[in-house]
Amino acid sequence: MATSTKLVESLGNLERDSFLSLLSNLIAESRHVQNNPPELIPEEDRVVNHLLNSLLPFSTTTGGGPLILNHVTYFPGRGNLIVEYPGTVPGKILSFVGCHMDVVTANPNNWDFDPFTLSIDGDKLRGRGTTDCLGHVALVTELMRKLGETKPNLKSTVVAVFIANEESSAITGVGIDALVQDGLLNKLKEGPLFWIDVADKQPCIGTGGMIPWKLHVTGKLFHSGLPHKAINALELAMDAIKEIQLKFYKDFPPHPQEQVYGFATPSTMKPTQWSDPEGGINQIPGECNISGDVRLTPFYNVKDVMKKLQEYVDDINENVQKLESRGPVSKYVLPDEGLRGSLTLTFDEASSGVACDLNSRGFHVLCKATEEIVGNVKPFSITGSLPLIRELQDEGFDVQCVGYGLMATYHAQNEYCLFSDMSQGYQVFASIIAQLEN
Repeated sequence: MATSTKLVESLGNLERDSFLSLLSNLIAESRHVQNNPPELIPEEDRVVNHLLNSLLPFSTTTGGGPLILNHVTYFPGRGNLIVEYPGTVPGKILSFVGCHMDVVTANPNNWDFDPFTLSIDGDKLRGRGTTDCLGHVALVTELMRKLGETKPNLKSTVVAVFIANEESSAITGVGIDALVQDGLLNKLKEGPLFWIDVADKQPCIGTGGMIPWKLHVTGKLFHSGLPHKAINALELAMDAIKEIQLKFYKDFPPHPQEQVYGFATPSTMKPTQWSDPEGGINQIPGECNISGDVRLTPFYNVKDVMKKLQEYVDDINENVQKLESRGPVSKYVLPDEGLRGSLTLTFDEASSGVACDLNSRGFHVLCKATEEIVGNVKPFSITGSLPLIRELQDEGFDVQCVGYGLMATYHAQNEYCLFSDMSQGYQVFASIIAQLEN
């Protein structure tokens, strides 16, 4: 216990001036690390260069300290950075991963302040990436810099992994997927991996999978004064979606584990977008498109749900004449013309949710540190999706999730975080390292 206390004291508190100086440099690069291909391809090495400026003086590269730096690049200008503070006991390790160096887009015309310049309003640190996720990049960099500067004698190796390409899956083989494939993170499986890219200072113990879907509906276009000669694609779409949803909620009801993990909602399947060809108000449309998503708690299998959705659509197509319709001439078959309304279902790339291991040592030390520093611990789960972490869990990593931005400003206009929250995050990390020494 005395050793742990000494370690926490040596790491001290988050140094405001150093942190803000680094964060200011990172936010100044946020314009160049927006991730929205093909228009905007981030240049994460612009961020890496600032991290190296902070860490190189305490690295084996310069001889100034113990930090081992590995700048790994798969595409020009789009690097990842692995930072290691070596411990004395082989196989004893913990890691802070998930701090990504790309950001979502920001239109300065819609903001109350310049999104690409750090501005400070009391406790508020404002700019694109302050919450997601350049604030965390700066925070974990400051932790590793302090380790390199103070050189505590640790049993555990502490590793930080700053990654490229988290905000878009349109391009692969750039970030953590490539690092895992190349085995560069294998040794992190020997200890807890803390994914630092959520918000509100509490452990996030569950996330949702996401299945984006699109339903193309084909009917028959005709004059609205002669509805008996048309198949109304809009009405067919509405009735089909209702039928699909009823079947979905029967087959995938609230799961008992959702209460254990504190999910705010069960799995859901719903439309979110609607489009149809332009036409006159006196034309019954012959086709339309509905898009939406399934948000799936991690206790159900994504592939099983996709298979079921296709079965629902196939059944409607085979029995469209039995589908409940609306009124005496809202029919989905025209026998005299040999026409039937039909549905075509397609999917975009799906992802699975994650349920963190609640028996993990990593989870227990995170909860204890959170209670000590924040004052309470209230683990939560959401059916929002966090890309990449389920894949890490499936590869054998003990993934625990936490973050110190603000959920209310994630991907939002006028994004900001609080310095006080980041300071508490620094203390939580110090406590985690200290606890795992015992």
